[in-house]
Amino acid sequence: LNEHRKNEIDHNVKMVLSKIKNKYIVMSGKGGVGKTSVSVNLAIALARRGLQVGLIDVDIHGPDIPRMLGLQGVLDVNMEQKLIPLRYNDNLKVVSVETITPNRDHAIIWRGPIKHSVIRQFIAQVEWGNLDFLIVDSPPGTGDEPLSVAQMIPDAKPIIVTTPQEISLADVRKSIHFCKTLKLNPFGLVENMSSFSCPHCGKATDLFGSGGGEKTAKSEMIPFLGNIPFDPRMVSTSDQGKSFQDLYPDSAITKAFDAIVDKMLHCQLS
Repeated sequence: LNEHRKNEIDHNVKMVLSKIKNKYIVMSGKGGVGKTSVSVNLAIALARRGLQVGLIDVDIHGPDIPRMLGLQGVLDVNMEQKLIPLRYNDNLKVVSVETITPNRDHAIIWRGPIKHSVIRQFIAQVEWGNLDFLIVDSPPGTGDEPLSVAQMIPDAKPIIVTTPQEISLADVRKSIHFCKTLKLNPFGLVENMSSFSCPHCGKATDLFGSGGGEKTAKSEMIPFLGNIPFDPRMVSTSDQGKSFQDLYPDSAITKAFDAIVDKMLHCQLS
C-alpha cells in the first residue's frame, strides 16, 4: 500500500509540474544574504507583469514568506482533497510550512524524510493549476530541502544569492558546486545588498564590499543577473507584509528586479 501511495504521489508530481512552464529554485550558501527577500520580490515582479506565479517556501525551519507578504491562516482543502494555496493577489499563489501549522511561533523539529515528504506534498497535493512560473525558496546551504527540490524538479533553474563579502562568496561557491554535481545548470548569480545610497546626500557606500558577486559568477562561468542595492525601506515593508515594489515603483531595487525578470522572460522565449 505504501509503495502504491508513493507511486501515486510521484505521478501527481509529474502531472502538476507538466502544467508549470518555468521552475526556479532560489538558493544561498549561507544565511543572512536576503535569499527569501529575493524570492519574494522576484515572484512579485513576475506577478506585476500579469503572469501566473506560484511561490513555495521550503525553508522548513525559518518560513518567513507568509509574514513578508502579510498572509495569515492555514490552507483549506477543495473537493478533490487538494490544498488551496493562499493568494497574495490575482496572479500570485503561496504555500509555506507556516500555512499548514496552527501556531506560527512553534519550532518545527523534523528529520530529512519528513521534510522530503512535505516538499513533495507542496507540489503534488496543492491545487496550483496552470502557472507561468514557480519560484521555490529553499533554506541556506546544501542540505535536505534543496536536494529534495532538485530530485523532484530536475528542470528547476537555480538562482543563487550572495552578498559581496568574501565569506558569503566562499559559501556560494559550494552552492554552485552542489548544482553542478546534481547536473543543475545555474541560471545565474544575484548580488544582494551591494551598495547603500545615503538618503540625505545621495553618496553610495559599499556596506559589504563591491563587485565580488560579478567576479565569482565570471570565475565560475555562470551568468551574473545583477546587483540589488540595500534600502532600509525594504526592511520595514517586509516587516509590515507590504510590497516594496508597489510602494516604490521607481526605486533602484524595483528596477533591479525588473531587469532580472527581463532575463527570465528572455530565457523563456529563447
